[in-house]
Amino acid sequence: MSYFTLALTLIFVIIPILLSRTLQLGLEKDTIIAAIRSIIQLLAVGYVLQFVFDSENYIYIILMLLLMIGAATQNARKKGASIVGITWKLIVAFVFIEVLTQSILLGLQIIPPTAQYIIPISGMVIGNSMVLSILFLNRFTAELNNNREQTELILSLGGTPKQAIHRQLITSIRASTIPTIESQKTIGLVQLPGMMSGQIIAGADPVEAVLFQLLVLFLLLTTAVVTSIILGFLSYPTLFNDRMQFLEDHLENVD
Repeated sequence: MSYFTLALTLIFVIIPILLSRTLQLGLEKDTIIAAIRSIIQLLAVGYVLQFVFDSENYIYIILMLLLMIGAATQNARKKGASIVGITWKLIVAFVFIEVLTQSILLGLQIIPPTAQYIIPISGMVIGNSMVLSILFLNRFTAELNNNREQTELILSLGGTPKQAIHRQLITSIRASTIPTIESQKTIGLVQLPGMMSGQIIAGADPVEAVLFQLLVLFLLLTTAVVTSIILGFLSYPTLFNDRMQFLEDHLENVD
């Protein structure tokens, strides 16, 4: 695709802008900003990745992974600002899932140890982990707010913090993983995944594209469950003090 062809695709940006103005939806500014940012960010990343792929230096690969984890942490931490130490908890979750998945992929020689494979797959893993973290934190803080009295009751009857928070924790983990699991049930029937479609458009064999897409889907299943579990079990202890009292003030600023 040439830059001229890319310029023609701006029609798909103009259409929602015109509809927004016609119907007075007020989405024009956000649409323009989103389009400009996506162009700048993706082109910049494209040139950076080209440099990293050409150099094949593991230092650059690690720096790219750290950048991804840092950006994901910065975005997700806003949803869990009420939880003490949420920043380092997110970092632990992202680093763990990245190390786990890459250890399996590289250790079993499922993919070659090159930037061309490591960085794109890591981007999908970390990106999905970020989305799952946001879903979990949103649901977890809502569950805590809606069940404060029940939590206090269990504690007053001699229950431990783990017992008092167990139902809310399990409910939040399940809720955050449902979108990933449900979307995979209809994959290929309702939609063709992005990675598979991209490879087919680029001229790859459809069956080979399917095999790579299945690899990604299985990775995302692990990412969904492991991320939510790690984040949940790291977060709940900080909601209680040494005397096993529920710290309700940590939730006062939750939306």
